[in-house]
Amino acid sequence: MTTGVRRRMGVEERRQQLIGVALELFSHRSPDDVSIDEIAAAAGISRPLVYHYFPGKLSLYEAALRRAADELAQRFVEPREGPLGARLLRVMERFFAFVDDHGPGFSALMRGGPAVGSSRANAMIDEVRQAAYEQIIKHLEVADPPARLELVVRSWVSLAESTALIWLDGRKIPRAELELQLVHDFAALVAVSAAYDVEMAQIMTRIVAAEPADGPLGDLVTRLVTLVPPAATPR
Repeated sequence: MTTGVRRRMGVEERRQQLIGVALELFSHRSPDDVSIDEIAAAAGISRPLVYHYFPGKLSLYEAALRRAADELAQRFVEPREGPLGARLLRVMERFFAFVDDHGPGFSALMRGGPAVGSSRANAMIDEVRQAAYEQIIKHLEVADPPARLELVVRSWVSLAESTALIWLDGRKIPRAELELQLVHDFAALVAVSAAYDVEMAQIMTRIVAAEPADGPLGDLVTRLVTLVPPAATPR
């Protein structure tokens, strides 16, 4: 009869395991409510050993935050193929899948969690927002974004973030509806800005020209048309 021997992990492998365990726990509960003892138990090691790899809970939280931020930024990466509306919808579907799977962790990521005021945490959050902004600009194929376009895209990224945070508080609206609505919000922001600026009008015209009638942006037009009362029939 042989006895199984637990394989000894290397330093980096153990660090990555602890980050993964912490991130999983943070995905279901607020990081403030997760103790080092719980992380140690979930990882199958002692509390002192956790401190051997991370000086404290904040450093472990920041490491988990780094992994979450990198994953979230990747959700905005989308091949530049096909109509813009369909691309943005796929991005929103991946974004909300992350939000749904990592509810408390997402809230902590965007609100700072235990690392409120931490320069590293703030920098990571800003990196996610910047990565999202850069990806959307690439999809619009604008080499030198005008000021109004930058305003629109950054406003939309902030809107997606705040919408997700509000949605997590009860999930009162079907997720798929919000994903589509945010694509419509993007088009609306561009359209309003186009009414004030020639460059934005050109960008809007180019976007609309490439959109199929049965795509997400075509759906927006259909919905808006139904809101317009029919013209009175002349006597």
